[in-house]
Amino acid sequence: MNYLKKISLLLISLIVFTSCSSDDDNAVVPQPQNIVEIALDSPDLSSLVAALTAADGDLVNVLLGDGPFTVLAPTNEAFATFLAANNFGSLEEVPTDVLSQILLNHVIMANVIASDLTTAGAGYTNTSASGPNNNAMSLYFNTSDGVTFNGVSTVSTADIEASNGTIHIVDAVIGIPTVVTFAAADPSFATLVTALTELTPATDFVDILQGEGPFTVFAPTNDAFSALPAIPAEEPLTQVLLYHVVGGNVTSSDLTNPGETTAETLQGDSITITLPGSEGTIANVTDASGASDIGIVAVDVQAGNGVIHVLNKVMIPNL
Repeated sequence: MNYLKKISLLLISLIVFTSCSSDDDNAVVPQPQNIVEIALDSPDLSSLVAALTAADGDLVNVLLGDGPFTVLAPTNEAFATFLAANNFGSLEEVPTDVLSQILLNHVIMANVIASDLTTAGAGYTNTSASGPNNNAMSLYFNTSDGVTFNGVSTVSTADIEASNGTIHIVDAVIGIPTVVTFAAADPSFATLVTALTELTPATDFVDILQGEGPFTVFAPTNDAFSALPAIPAEEPLTQVLLYHVVGGNVTSSDLTNPGETTAETLQGDSITITLPGSEGTIANVTDASGASDIGIVAVDVQAGNGVIHVLNKVMIPNL
């Protein structure tokens, strides 16, 4: 009898185990939501959903795709602030083509998590928005104090995982940048900004460079200005600054490579750009003073009204 009881208990245990295993095999494993589904389920992203629906380009279906996408998702409060700042009474008043570009400026065609940004520290990436000649729009990020974009928007909640990418909640709508936006956001251009504003009060460079353009700005870094014997007085400094701006949206692909490209500046004198560069530069520039060791060290920072190329020295016109 004891033997039979043991056999019975063993059989019961096997039946229960098999039944549980069968239930586990048939259990439905929850699948992660995609970016659009997460937005639809987030009450504080209802303005974003409405904007995606209203904008040109069928953006809802775009973000239902495989991706991967990284979406910088402004909150409802961020959209309300944006509308008020731009004198729109409601989302419906924003032209749908403009709205589309603004929203695409929040989409990166890659899966970028917060640690990717903090590891890099600061720099530029591209969004899905388009600048002049359909060049991909640039986006500046800096992680020295949180994670900020273009100096105007900060990540409040990072790394919301979706099946087709990642969402970061941001506290401000990232508008279409101008060349001034990047100069102001990037601390390596702090001296340039001071030169364009405090040191040349008689010329409203900010208003000029926020205009329709397009402009090509050759932007000297802080170190480039530090290498000067002294920063010129206002009148010659104004001419120097105008000498760093060329009309049109001239990207690196528009330059003769290999060879020389001559461009006339807003100051009136010309510069000559030689590709390839030397001593680690992308290209060299010869200015009106005859200096030929001016290096372009970064290219194609694309704004909505032009493009920036970064210089390691200040160019000098005929003064």
